[in-house]
Amino acid sequence: MSKFTDIDPLVRENIRNLTPYRSARDEQKEGLLLDANENSLGAPIRNDLELHRYPSPGQEELRKKIAGFRNVVTENVFTGVGSDEAIDLLIRIFCEPARDEILITPPTYGMYSVSAAVNNVGVRQVPLDENFQPDADRILKSADEKTRILFLCSPNNPTGNLLKRVEVMKLIELFPGIVVVDEAYIDFSGQESLTAVVPQYSNLVVLQTFSKAFGLAGIRLGSAISSPQIISYMMKVKAPYNLNKLTARAALDAFKEIDLVKFNIETICQERDYLIEQLEQAPTVEKVYPSDANYILFKIRNAESICRQLADRGIIVRYRGDLPGSEESIRVTVGMPDENVRFLKTLKEILS
Repeated sequence: MSKFTDIDPLVRENIRNLTPYRSARDEQKEGLLLDANENSLGAPIRNDLELHRYPSPGQEELRKKIAGFRNVVTENVFTGVGSDEAIDLLIRIFCEPARDEILITPPTYGMYSVSAAVNNVGVRQVPLDENFQPDADRILKSADEKTRILFLCSPNNPTGNLLKRVEVMKLIELFPGIVVVDEAYIDFSGQESLTAVVPQYSNLVVLQTFSKAFGLAGIRLGSAISSPQIISYMMKVKAPYNLNKLTARAALDAFKEIDLVKFNIETICQERDYLIEQLEQAPTVEKVYPSDANYILFKIRNAESICRQLADRGIIVRYRGDLPGSEESIRVTVGMPDENVRFLKTLKEILS
């Protein structure tokens, strides 16, 4: 069980004392709505969403749908503009600018550091080991009273591997602050989401997104699943109408096609295994790292030059050799079957 029974002492004092903005739709949702200075004549485009009206501030229907999908309750769910909004809000809620720090485990997702920098919050680093796994004891030893949030990414970006559950759980139980586990790619892994243990750990925040397994990167929707106490602070600090009606409709429609979502996940995993097998046979490829995501990291001689040559041929991959522990490496997203064949064929031509 979490050692935290009350999150309030970790929250910045000004956030604890904040009186949130109350929008018109927080006050009234039905009736003759002449309270929000909306355009009463309507939108200039045809729609069935009443786009001239503001969206729901709390997105209750969408949050309830996500909660059911992840086996939690609505009070455990925050919805925002991608996972990036949740990352920014958490730093603003728990980290005092010019004083506090977050802790990251590079190589990892770059937005943790960027959001910290935007908020004038320090970044402490404890690199993953040679197998891209966290050392819980080293992380705990590095943390102090200024280290307010630990960000872990599992499956990790850019390496693709799941972090060992035993190490992650040790950190959730012992870290002296908030533990954020970014599960953007969890549905490609076959492992149970940590949302299953959210009710037991009040300091745990699990980030998820509709950009990956749901294939909805264009609608910019992410969620944070955590204790009702943390979610209430996020709802307090967020912009009044942070999610629009079009995003919410697209997400709700996607839940009606959940069998197709699952089929696509299975297909991507099959293609991932095929790509790994083929890359392992490619000349000058020194290592193909295990992947539990929808991308593969591989180490190859002259990685940066190969990225440029692929780009010259219209194939765009990501050079990741600039990150610690992933020197001379390339990250490639699993494409459609014909795209994967084209990538492998072009890579072989470059290497021959």
